[in-house]
Amino acid sequence: MVITIHSTYAQFNENVSNPQVKVSDGLLEGVYKSGISSFKGIPFAAPPVGQYRWREPQPVQKWQGVRKADKFGPRAMQRPIFGDMNFRSDGVSEDCLYLNVWTPAKSNNEKLPVLVYFYGGGLMAGDGSEPRYDGESMARKGIVAITVNYRLNIFGFFSHPELSRESPYHASGNYGLLDQYAALLWVKNNITAFGGDPNQVTIAGESAGSFSVSAQMASPLSKELFSAAIGESGSLLGNRALPSLQEAEKKGQAFGAALNVNSLEALRAMPAEKLLEATAKPEANFSVNIDGYFFTENPLDVFKRGEQAKVPLLVGWNSEEMNYRALLGSAEPTIENYTKVIKERFGKQAEALLQVYNPETDGEVEEVATDFASDQFIAYGTWRWADLHSKTGGQPIYRYLYERPRPPMRPEMGNAVAGLAGGIIKGEDAKKESAPKAQGAVHSAEIEYALGNLPTNRVYDWQPEDYEVSGVMQAYFEHFIKTHDPNGLGVPHWPKIKNGVSAEVMHINVETKVATEKYRNRYLQLEKLSETP
Repeated sequence: MVITIHSTYAQFNENVSNPQVKVSDGLLEGVYKSGISSFKGIPFAAPPVGQYRWREPQPVQKWQGVRKADKFGPRAMQRPIFGDMNFRSDGVSEDCLYLNVWTPAKSNNEKLPVLVYFYGGGLMAGDGSEPRYDGESMARKGIVAITVNYRLNIFGFFSHPELSRESPYHASGNYGLLDQYAALLWVKNNITAFGGDPNQVTIAGESAGSFSVSAQMASPLSKELFSAAIGESGSLLGNRALPSLQEAEKKGQAFGAALNVNSLEALRAMPAEKLLEATAKPEANFSVNIDGYFFTENPLDVFKRGEQAKVPLLVGWNSEEMNYRALLGSAEPTIENYTKVIKERFGKQAEALLQVYNPETDGEVEEVATDFASDQFIAYGTWRWADLHSKTGGQPIYRYLYERPRPPMRPEMGNAVAGLAGGIIKGEDAKKESAPKAQGAVHSAEIEYALGNLPTNRVYDWQPEDYEVSGVMQAYFEHFIKTHDPNGLGVPHWPKIKNGVSAEVMHINVETKVATEKYRNRYLQLEKLSETP
C-alpha cells in the first residue's frame, strides 16, 4: 500500500449553493449549480515537497472545520510545451496532488457509476483543470466524474540509486503512476460520500492518460480498484522498450552529474523551478521504468500471460494521429521519396515494412505515410493493447477509429493555436511554424467530443455535425461507464472484438458505422519486427 485512507463515513448534504461532504480527512464544501455539485482541489495525498520530493504519495494531514473545495488546486510542475492546453488551475507548484469531483447525486446512497479521467500531455504536461476534461457534462448523464492530477517529468519519474535505497520498496521513479494509484485508493474509500459506487469505477484517459490506464491495468497494486477501462490513443505495449530500474537510475545519476549535483540531498534542496528549467534539454526527459514495485515486470509480459486487470476495455485511436510530414519532412509525397525514407530510417526492416505499407501510386503516398507515421507514434501500441487483452483478458473489448476532423478555427482566433502533426505544438515554437493541413482526426481531437465538452473550446467553429458526432461518442462512453457495454438506445450497434481474428471496428464520424479492420497485416508485421532481436 502506498497510502492508507480510512474508510469513508461521510454524509452528503446539499444546501443549494454550498453542498458539504465529509470524507476521511475532513469536511469539504463545494459549489452547487443547476443540478450538479462540484468539489475542486481536494487533496488525496500530502504535498510532495521537501523530504517528500521523489517519494511515494504520503497520507493527507487531516483538517479541522470546513475546507473550501471551490477552485482547482495547482497543476504539476511543467513547461508550456503544448499550445493546445489551457488551464483553470491555481498556478504551477510541486504541491499538486489534488483531484476534482462533479456529481449529480443528492444523497450518498445513490451508487452512481464513476469515471476517473487521467489527462494527456506526454507525462510532461497537462492538468485536471483543463476545460476539455471538465466533468460537468458527464455528471449530467448520471455519472460521478473525477479528474486527477499527477506528478510529471522529473518530479514524477526521476530515478536514482539513493532513492531506491531509501525506499521501503527498493524502487524509484513511477511517482506519477503511484499518484494515480493513490487517487484510486481515495476514490475507493471516499466516493460513496459523493453518491458514487466504489465497485463501479471506470478509469479513462487520452494519450499519456491512456498510457496511464494501460499501466494501472498492468500493475499488481491498482488492478483491483476499477471495474472497466477506456483508452484513447496510447498504451505501454508499443514498440518502445521500457527501461529497467538500473537503466533509469543511471539516467538519474547522469542528470545530477550534468548539473554538478551529485547527491540526493542536494537534488532535493534544488528549487523546483531550477529543476524544471533543466528538463528543457532533450536528454532530460524522464518516463516510466520497470521498478520492481509498481511494475514487477514488463507490462507487455503481464498482458501476454493474462495477469492484467480482467476488466472490459473500450479502446481506439484517431485517423491522423501523426501527419505524413512527420515521416517525409519537406520531401514531396512520391513513391520514390517515400521508399527512400523508409529504407534510410528502418534499414533491414524496411523491405518487410514496405510490403504492408505499400502505396501503389504517388497519389496514395500521403495516406499510407500518414497511416505509417500514426502507427509508429501511437496507434500500433494501442492496437497491441486491444489485441492482447482480447486474447488473455477474458472480458469484452470494443475498438474504435475516430475520424471526424476538427472544423476550421473561428476567424478571430487566427493561427494562435496551430497544431503540429495532430494538434500538438511546442508553445515556444507556435509562432515560428505552421502545421500541415490535417485531412483526418488529429491526435487529441476526440477529447471534447467524447466528454461532451465542445462548448468549452472556443478555438474551433463547431458545426451542427460536430455536436451530432459528440452526442454519439459521448453516448457510447456513457453506456460503457454505466454498463461496461457501449451499446444502448440511439447509437449504432458496436460488436465486441473476437479473439485472434480481424476486429469489427466502430468508425466514429458524421456517419458512424462498423467495419472490419483493413490493416491487421500491418500490425502483425510491426509485432513481428518488435520481437525480432
